[in-house]
Amino acid sequence: MSIKHAAIIEKFAQHHYIKKFSKKYGRAWDITLAALIREFQSFDVLFERNIAKTIIDSDKTKICKTEFNVAGNNKSRHGSGNRCIVAINKIRSTINVLLVYGKTDIGGGKETVRWKNVIRENYPAYRNLL
Repeated sequence: MSIKHAAIIEKFAQHHYIKKFSKKYGRAWDITLAALIREFQSFDVLFERNIAKTIIDSDKTKICKTEFNVAGNNKSRHGSGNRCIVAINKIRSTINVLLVYGKTDIGGGKETVRWKNVIRENYPAYRNLL
């Protein structure tokens, strides 16, 4: 049985990256975001389907990365280059969406190093986990 999580999109994610997706894709983005929220509400299914990868696993929090494709696009999740970084609060059963980005949105070089730095700089609550 799947655990139901509350999906919370953080203000930083909304203002920095989601806004860009919304402008670029319009209605297709609205459909995609609604689908992502539904997926996040049953996050353990993403693990079962190998769509989510755990990056950090502490007593209370998991930091995970998922891939997604924008609705109407024929690329695969992986091939799209679109990613979400989420924090799962194991105690409260919440999913906090920290970043939603395209691979080119966070600069070149090592992607993991880049998104970890963005989280450290903008999310003090998760700084010590990374």
